[in-house]
Amino acid sequence: MSKNTIRAQSGISFLIGALTVPGFAPFYFFPIPLFTLALLCHFWRRSVTPFRAALLGFSFGMGMFGAGVTWIYVSLHDFGGMPMAAAVVALIVLCAYLALFPAAAGWVLKKLSIASPWVWVLAAGALWGLSDWLRSVLFTGFPWLTLGYSQAPDSPLAGFAPVIGVYGVSMILVWSSALVCLLLEREFRKKNYVISLLAIWIAGFGLQHVRWTEPQGEPVTVSLLQGNISQDLKWRADQLVSSLARYATLTRESNSRLIITPEISIPLPRDEVPSSYLSQLAAHARQNDGDILVGMLEVLTSAGGKEYYNSMFSFGASPDQRYRKHHLVPFGEFIPLKFLFGWVTNVFPMSDFSRGGLDQQPMNIAGQKVAVNICYEDVFGEEIIQQLPQATLLANVSNDAWFGRSIGPRQHLQISQMRALETGRYMLRATNTGLTAIINERGVVLQEAEVFTTTALHGLAQGYTGATPYIRFGNSLLLGLAGIILLISLLPVFSGGRKNL
Repeated sequence: MSKNTIRAQSGISFLIGALTVPGFAPFYFFPIPLFTLALLCHFWRRSVTPFRAALLGFSFGMGMFGAGVTWIYVSLHDFGGMPMAAAVVALIVLCAYLALFPAAAGWVLKKLSIASPWVWVLAAGALWGLSDWLRSVLFTGFPWLTLGYSQAPDSPLAGFAPVIGVYGVSMILVWSSALVCLLLEREFRKKNYVISLLAIWIAGFGLQHVRWTEPQGEPVTVSLLQGNISQDLKWRADQLVSSLARYATLTRESNSRLIITPEISIPLPRDEVPSSYLSQLAAHARQNDGDILVGMLEVLTSAGGKEYYNSMFSFGASPDQRYRKHHLVPFGEFIPLKFLFGWVTNVFPMSDFSRGGLDQQPMNIAGQKVAVNICYEDVFGEEIIQQLPQATLLANVSNDAWFGRSIGPRQHLQISQMRALETGRYMLRATNTGLTAIINERGVVLQEAEVFTTTALHGLAQGYTGATPYIRFGNSLLLGLAGIILLISLLPVFSGGRKNL
């Protein structure tokens, strides 16, 4: 294969990676990844060496992540104050790191030298599913643009989400793409591949109609408050009174049993908020025979110094309760490699939060058991299910003002839709500037507040009970199935080794 051909294929791989992004929110064109991945699979099959397969996977990843996580530049430059050149370099470095995962999938797939088309199809999906999962756990994880999210909630493949989770959906999507790849190759135009492809999608469609969970009790009235406080004003001392007044007004205008404010809606430590203010919020919630969730900082002082928590507090008819954020954002909420970057905490003491426990239980409020997660935490499905099946509702509070008017908030909404699908639970999203929404147990957005407006989204949320297979087994089904497939892929290698002996 000539160098010009390699460059051309790498350029096309980059392009089709970028063209995969419309498969995700806000576009929701879920068939697109099926065909872009089919073309990547075709290039992988035609690559001569594992290195060239890895290069194609890397080019695809650079295209997809380069087009899909541009909102990080907005966070770093527009709101974080990072110089433009430094923000661009940081984004490129991050994309290059993320692109290593599809590169590794391509390298291993070619290295296995699989002769059977059927085993090749299964191995391609297993490797991609594993790479998406691995990306979610290494260095605290960054599973944004996991392929499976592109199928939520409308694709038939979304039916697999309650069974095998988002990484399993990634695997099944790549199985489908690999079958399409074989169908486009002359030597493999067999009806068995068509039947298998149809069977996958028909099975997904059938699973969409399985009710894994069931309603519990009557729906609860909810109000999700959206303060719409600009990120550059949020922490200014001269804006504090205005912020407090805004959320007090939105609360008084809400007659729901469950009222939820966004992440750190009150930019003060809990013990510095006027007790009279919190008492008024609690009194109004009790008047509604319900509770209010308020996002605040929590500061604890000990012999070792101060500990900061990103927390949600409940007030009202139920006993006061608290949830502390567990999964923190690197550099945004905690400092990795403190021996190199520990000095940052001397300049910004609240840039290094402490973690809440992973074993925290749902809040018993407003007649429901609410599993709270804060901002970035809803990206990690296996952590969300730690509060299930006890929880009847999920609630995500966030401040996506950091992403401006980019596609980031829409992608975050789609991630919440996948969590609803995996768990068979309503997801309530209360955000500062949007997207505030009520999502049902099928992952469908029932109501959505207009972005960048000061408003309260009022509606009904149905509590659910029961456990999907994903709640019971988490990602172990995906890991076990992928492991078995890779062992099957290695059998010819072992057999060949025994013959050589």
